[in-house]
Amino acid sequence: MRVLIVEDEPYLAEAIHDGLRLAAIASDIAGDGGTALELLSVNTYDIAVLDRDIPGPSGDEVARHIVASGSGMPILMLTAADRLDDKATGFELGADDYLTKPFELRELVLRLRALDRRRAHSRPPVREIAGLRLDPFRREVYRDGRYVALTRKQFALLEVLVAADGGVVSAEELLERAWDENADPFTNAVRITVSALRKRLGEPWIIATVPGVGYHIQEAPQGEGSAGRDRG
Repeated sequence: MRVLIVEDEPYLAEAIHDGLRLAAIASDIAGDGGTALELLSVNTYDIAVLDRDIPGPSGDEVARHIVASGSGMPILMLTAADRLDDKATGFELGADDYLTKPFELRELVLRLRALDRRRAHSRPPVREIAGLRLDPFRREVYRDGRYVALTRKQFALLEVLVAADGGVVSAEELLERAWDENADPFTNAVRITVSALRKRLGEPWIIATVPGVGYHIQEAPQGEGSAGRDRG
């Protein structure tokens, strides 16, 4: 999952960013409405966490832009306003959820997970493919009934691959979805993380490399010694 945080309080924005990272959720920060609109024009996000009271185009204007784009991106409004009338106008603008400050970071994460589930309502909350069972809410992964302990980044990368349902995902898309906008496009982080993830999941290898294209979860895993098993 990749989230856009639109918040003009730097300390709060960074706290949310760091907290989401610990929950294996990639995020970018926009400190004003103009930056938010710019990021929305060049990146793909799953959810927007939007403060209504921001410099430049207001949070309400950003919300209108998201709704008008037809992307269907859920909006979680984050604001100090807790009056019912304020919430009502927020929902009328297109907000899908509302969280007032101060708030517990754990509650924000839970709400984001719930919004993501509703956004992709055709997918079951617990995803299964080729013997893998991935629970995005409990952050648990099982392979053939065996629990697999993963790092936050390994889990985030695997979540993107599982969501592709066997489709090939490019290294560039993995970098965009599992990392954030500050990731170096020339880094070998994806290759290294995929290699480590393969070893954590164990043999036969379930993540296949399509040379020059990307990676995908394969239904018929390669056995030990198969060609290209660690080519990344």
